Amino acid sequence: MLLRCILGPHLQRIHRSPDQSRPEGRGGRRQGWTYQPRSLEKHTDSIIGWASALWSLSYYSSPLLICYLYRKGRILYLSLLLLYFFFPSSFPSSLPPSLSLFLPSFSPPGWGRWKNSEYLQFISILEETKKNHTPATKKNLRCYDFDFSLSSILLPFEIDMFAAILVQSSFLIAHSFGRRMLYPGSVGLLQKAMRPMLLQGQARLIEEFDGQRNKLVACDGNDIDTMFVDRRRDGGQNGQTLVICCEGNAGFYEVGCMNTPLEGGYSVLGWNHPGFGGSTGVPFPQNEANAMDVVIQFAIHKLGFQLTDIVVYAWSIGGFTASWAVMSYPEIQSVVLDASFDDLLPLALKVMPDSWRPLVQHTVRQYMNLNNAEQLLKYQGPVLLIRRTRDEIITTTGPEDVMSNRGNDLLLKLLQFRYPKIMTDEGVRVVRQWLGSSNPLEEASVYSGYEVDDDWCVSVLQSYQADRDVLFPWSARKYMRNFETTHCTPLPASEFHSPWRL
Repeated sequence: MLLRCILGPHLQRIHRSPDQSRPEGRGGRRQGWTYQPRSLEKHTDSIIGWASALWSLSYYSSPLLICYLYRKGRILYLSLLLLYFFFPSSFPSSLPPSLSLFLPSFSPPGWGRWKNSEYLQFISILEETKKNHTPATKKNLRCYDFDFSLSSILLPFEIDMFAAILVQSSFLIAHSFGRRMLYPGSVGLLQKAMRPMLLQGQARLIEEFDGQRNKLVACDGNDIDTMFVDRRRDGGQNGQTLVICCEGNAGFYEVGCMNTPLEGGYSVLGWNHPGFGGSTGVPFPQNEANAMDVVIQFAIHKLGFQLTDIVVYAWSIGGFTASWAVMSYPEIQSVVLDASFDDLLPLALKVMPDSWRPLVQHTVRQYMNLNNAEQLLKYQGPVLLIRRTRDEIITTTGPEDVMSNRGNDLLLKLLQFRYPKIMTDEGVRVVRQWLGSSNPLEEASVYSGYEVDDDWCVSVLQSYQADRDVLFPWSARKYMRNFETTHCTPLPASEFHSPWRL
């Protein structure tokens, strides 16, 4: 039992079981409390946390250190240092410095946990669930919020990066600061700062909405942290539809876009990117796709939803996994992309020096090819794009220039693919003029200038559909809605709609 306490995961919060008879909180919801470690465990966790933060700082500054050592002609020293640090077996009777630093810290938290009755009860339930994975044991385990990792200490080693760090510049960029710039939510320092907020958000989902937290194992071995809120028994029509949410590059299901469809009364399934929160791994495109795949499989085979009952909703960079989902599962009911873009490359070029252009192009295409438009074009179902008219993130010039919003390019590529005979030079010019409208008054001006009659357009489209038995078309205005705000403003439930159907 002492060994289990030493190697056990970090316990964060205890949620009261629905079967317990203690008083409930306001609204009849379940109450919970934050786990209070003993002093020895608490101080040791603090030491390990600071050591991990120092490791992160040194890790992120490694490209600068390597450039410095290279210019000083000390590459041999650097190679030996890295070999010793990451491959201690090459040096008999030695331990890597990182392990030497953390090893003395293993025992004290285990001793403190061994003396804590709440932790002993938790670790016993965890071990029982691992041996007998039944609905009853899983129900007991859901009363605890803990790190999914079975080890209480996680060192963010990525050995492959260092093996090739001096050989391929684009590999270095992608696996060091490039990936962290693209997915800042995977940075341990940021997660540490956000931990109280994440714990509070997770407790709210479980205790107010009766959320169910599950760990899914993707085909690449990564653990994917998910949260499911079931509204099917509430009786509302929206509750019969499952909205799968794909978060942004610093978003977590605990505090992210999952709240928008929740407020709308939908059943919702949220998940964290690889390397975010309780999910393991790193958020490279293939890992992201693998995570999305296991989430959809879980929704179908474990939660009991049909693909035609599923709407995929994504915010910002989540458009990559959302477009991958509808490309790979074309029977999905519809997709809603909020503040998303067509291709990562123009946005990457915007923030990097011009002299780096060839290197950025190679790095993005080789390692971070988030080409949302290419994937979305392979889906023929209903699509809704939400454009933020003051978006400061996915514009290539500035938030005041709505025409530089890459959501425009996503819409144009989609329309040109679906309606090549309509989207001629004149058609593109008219749509661009409409895209230049940043508020309802300007939109109305464009409409009146071309004397557009919505009722007449719908009747023509319905006649076209009846004669040819096609799944679409729709008008450009039905594909995109404007939301007059900035990139990171949460989308109100009133702005969340299923795409328009003919």
